[in-house]
Amino acid sequence: MTKRSRLTGLYAITPEDPDEARLLGAAKSALIGGARLLQYRDKTSDAGRRLRLAEALAALCRQYAVKFIVNDDLQLALLVAADGLHLGGDDGDLAAARRQLPAGVLLGASCYADLDRARSAVAAGADYVAFGAVYPSPTKPLALPAPLDLFARCRAELGVPACAIGGITLANAAPVIAAGADMLAVITDLFAAPDISARARAYQQLFEEQPDDFPQPATL
Repeated sequence: MTKRSRLTGLYAITPEDPDEARLLGAAKSALIGGARLLQYRDKTSDAGRRLRLAEALAALCRQYAVKFIVNDDLQLALLVAADGLHLGGDDGDLAAARRQLPAGVLLGASCYADLDRARSAVAAGADYVAFGAVYPSPTKPLALPAPLDLFARCRAELGVPACAIGGITLANAAPVIAAGADMLAVITDLFAAPDISARARAYQQLFEEQPDDFPQPATL
């Protein structure tokens, strides 16, 4: 998987789940359903668990030809040869991470509702940026709302793929894609669904239903 690959579609982010087998099963269901990226997000301090799950998820992603991204842990991303690393605003220096990541490994940055932060992230070496919360989010209830016009502005000014995150559901996702989001990052509405694979397929269908004259997603 190279930096030149197009980044578009459902970006599944693993939920907090103490049951490792259940988490892996849920992730596999999302991949079967067509998720294009999978991010391992785990805020626990159990290093052994994090390594076990990262290795297992990386193997699953290789099996389904899906990009595997590690959240906020450069050393773990390097250890499991992840396809990418995603850093939040307070979770590490982007430029330093870019220097340590092997060529071709993706670097993503959370930019919240701030286009200036996105500019700085791209200048530091980010390959894609994430804006949110686009809707009220159960995961981050205090997040500032991110206006949808950020995605068109990002496309025009920065030329890197933009990911939408925060409160996204199947019912409210279409306007976000229409506004220019290349990826939709989803946790709750995907992994709490009765049929995770079917929900993932439904999200992917939203991207396929865009009109022929819809601007093509940014590429790397």
